[in-house]
Amino acid sequence: MAEIVLDNVAHSYDGGNTYALKKIDMTWEDGSAYALLGPSGCGKTTLLNIMSGIVKPSQGRIYIDGVDITDKPTEDRNIAQVFQFPVLYDTMSVRKNLEFPLKNRKVAPDVIEKRVAEIAELLGLEDDLDIRPGKLRSDLQQIVSLGRGLVRSDVAAILFDEPLTVIDQNFKWTLRNRLKRLHLQTGVTLVYVTHDQTEALTFADKVLLMNAGEVVQTGSSEDLFLEPTHEFAGYFIGSPGMNFLDVSVKDSVVTFEGMKLGVADVSGLQGSYRLGVRPEFVTPGGAQGHQMTVVRVENRGGYQLIKLGLGSQTLLSKVESDVSVREGDKVAFTFVPERTFLFEHKVMCAKVQPAGKGR
Repeated sequence: MAEIVLDNVAHSYDGGNTYALKKIDMTWEDGSAYALLGPSGCGKTTLLNIMSGIVKPSQGRIYIDGVDITDKPTEDRNIAQVFQFPVLYDTMSVRKNLEFPLKNRKVAPDVIEKRVAEIAELLGLEDDLDIRPGKLRSDLQQIVSLGRGLVRSDVAAILFDEPLTVIDQNFKWTLRNRLKRLHLQTGVTLVYVTHDQTEALTFADKVLLMNAGEVVQTGSSEDLFLEPTHEFAGYFIGSPGMNFLDVSVKDSVVTFEGMKLGVADVSGLQGSYRLGVRPEFVTPGGAQGHQMTVVRVENRGGYQLIKLGLGSQTLLSKVESDVSVREGDKVAFTFVPERTFLFEHKVMCAKVQPAGKGR
């Protein structure tokens, strides 16, 4: 277990013409669980491989507990990594695959036996220990690969690169909970790469949301959902994502196609902005509501998704299943003020209060 510091780290695969990973300065706190979340190609795996030593960054330094390890090979970093697809020795049994990282470090046989039994119990492999991995289903092979990454108790951190990709959907929830339990038991630093927001938001203490090679927001799952500081956090987090409207602001008054939507809580704003509000916070009723036309109503079981017309644009409202509206109705809907944001150059700069409540 250790503190890992990335100091001005960036990486280009083509000599500096384009950057797969843009500059990042961050301290990964000892004992925390992190998720790197974002779409394919956003730089998640590059960042993970820089931490493990597979890739040397084009610029910047990496420190573990104050020691510069930027130029150290992977084997000298005391970091375990679990890849997207199984990496196993098929000539060995599952037991021997789990023992191998410990035997390489000359761990005492009784300690190896105990640790392998603990990991096998954690991952549900007790009945498969004497089977060769090649005879197991692909998802069970990946679970064995997970076990190889988890078996060492002395590592500074364990890095997971989308480890549940080949795991059966019904078993993913169980495995995530087991990994979380392991983290709570051991206190080891975990870094988990995924494009699945459910995995990230249920697993991690802190989420790093990435897009186009940069970290656009860092925080808890609650932070990213309730307080997005970047348009991409609004778009990528949530199902469905945030509604956006191109609005005009003059003397902090926010208008859309001549309709007054509210007042920014920051004085003096002028110009063109993007208003963002999640469907969960477009609610029917309210004295400060805006008249909208119900375009479509979809019953999703536990909730309804309502498509609304406002001027020339449409937006979504996510409401309880017992809310009674029909297509063609004109209904007042309110933007919850604490959850309605203005973005300038994709960065959140203000919240929008109902007209008359602003400055």
